[in-house]
Amino acid sequence: MPSSRVRRRHSFARHRQNVIAVTVALAVLLAGTIAYVVYHTVAGDENGFSGNGNGKITLVKVEEGDTISSLSSTLVEKKIVVSRRVLMKAAETKGDLGNLQQGYYVLHQKMSSHAAIDALMSDDARRGVVDIPTGMTLHDVHVVGGQSRPGIFSLVAKQACVSAGGTCMSAEDLEKAAAEGNLSDLGVPSWASKAVSARGSDAKRLEGLINPGIHIFNPTASPTAILKSLVADGTAAYEGTGLSSAAKSVGLTEYQLLTAASLVEREAPQPDFAKVARVIKNRLDKPMRLEFDSTVNYGLDEQEVATTNEDREKKTPWNTYASDGLPATPIASPSLTAVHAMEKPADGDWLYFVTVDKDGTTVFSHGFADHEKAIKKAQESGVLDSGR
Repeated sequence: MPSSRVRRRHSFARHRQNVIAVTVALAVLLAGTIAYVVYHTVAGDENGFSGNGNGKITLVKVEEGDTISSLSSTLVEKKIVVSRRVLMKAAETKGDLGNLQQGYYVLHQKMSSHAAIDALMSDDARRGVVDIPTGMTLHDVHVVGGQSRPGIFSLVAKQACVSAGGTCMSAEDLEKAAAEGNLSDLGVPSWASKAVSARGSDAKRLEGLINPGIHIFNPTASPTAILKSLVADGTAAYEGTGLSSAAKSVGLTEYQLLTAASLVEREAPQPDFAKVARVIKNRLDKPMRLEFDSTVNYGLDEQEVATTNEDREKKTPWNTYASDGLPATPIASPSLTAVHAMEKPADGDWLYFVTVDKDGTTVFSHGFADHEKAIKKAQESGVLDSGR
């Protein structure tokens, strides 16, 4: 009969064997679990998802420098594609795709990898990106004769529409936010706050604060938040020119310089910007009314190059025929080139200028008699013909 010491030794050995067996079983189970997860998140179903997805919209943000590879984990996590391996295999068949364009892309869950890649390479699926031309206004411009040009509000609203079948943000929503939003919530810089506030609830109070160029914004944000993003871009761009110091050097405030730059933008072709800037400064210094047709047009429901005597007599916050000094706000979004021109006007004693042909040739004069001759040439070329 074995001793108690021997029995204890056998019992301990069996316990140790049981522990080892359990440990091995757990290790095998853990390895199997890891393999399963890796297979389905990295390798995935070889067949993948098919078609354009299940209709459930998922927004994907593409940053500068992003590629299909760098976005692969995001696309798998959002259940847009079945796996990274299937996605990259599809990408290989499409060749060198390079970097993607920045923006927000409207995709759907359970898309085929080919469909997801096509969407990420397509402008049709891209949202939250707006390219604002130089000299554009917040509101649509209606031209005499029935044509119209979309304004910033319209362009932004189109890029904020994520769901084709749902309710999209409208230009009116943005206009209301511009008119009623708190200035800090709209991102209005301190140097513009007094002039903007003076316009009350007029949506045009934000005119000129959104710079031309490409802007990227979250299309699912509120109208106020979107405007704040755009105004912040404009503030950074304009202040980046040395706006404050330049304004002091020409004897204007930052907001006045931006307003004057918008007149430069709308009055002449780019090669003449610095000369137009000098005319503005000479007239303000004299003092002498600016009398720019662009400022008359800004307050009209329908616009054209020519203005009538009746138009020029209308008292609006912008009409420089009827009021002294600069308009109450900018009349468009000035380019940085126009801002630079106003920061450093050309040397000259000009007080007048007029475009004399349809090629944009502009004649600058100091005396009114010379200016009248230039006006006659403009009339003869048909530049000042009215369609009213």
